[in-house]
Amino acid sequence: MEELILKFKNHVMEKCNDPKFIHHKWYLKYHLEIIERLVEELYLKYPDADKNILDVMVWLHDYDKILGINKNKELALKTDRKILLEIGFDEEFVNKVSRYVEIMDEKKDLKNSAIEIQIMSSVDGVAHLIGPFFSIYWYENSEKEIEELLEDNIKKALKDWDKKVVLKEIRDRFQSRHDFLMEQFGKFPERFFD
Repeated sequence: MEELILKFKNHVMEKCNDPKFIHHKWYLKYHLEIIERLVEELYLKYPDADKNILDVMVWLHDYDKILGINKNKELALKTDRKILLEIGFDEEFVNKVSRYVEIMDEKKDLKNSAIEIQIMSSVDGVAHLIGPFFSIYWYENSEKEIEELLEDNIKKALKDWDKKVVLKEIRDRFQSRHDFLMEQFGKFPERFFD
């Protein structure tokens, strides 16, 4: 299984670095590799989680975005399944991991879903609080007005925090980062000194 996971990871890394992918300059280092590190750490806290499922979800969860087909969910699901089967994963595993990513993307009832989905959804949400994720958004959208950039970042940060981050210990650990980020986008506390 490790060999198949590595083969898929290398495939996704290659696609990430393709200049046709809008985020090719940074996505691998400042998103996927951060998620991979977070999953590794959380697996130690959740040893009953299926590590193989988690390892594949790291590289599969944004595969359709990397290919530029994320607006077509049916095509994305078929493409996800096709590449995993071509690499050599068995059909039962492919069905499970594909369904888990689909549930994660739906962002509904994540708190009651499989632990692998909760872990991946939560780390995907907090990965944006690590490194230059939001600063890069400004770089890639420099034609926008500052207020529009701030508002876009607030929407993204709140969507991630409110819908994706479902594990309490992750919310607790990243709350201060989230609060600081919201201040950076102009959402100031009522008082700075108590």
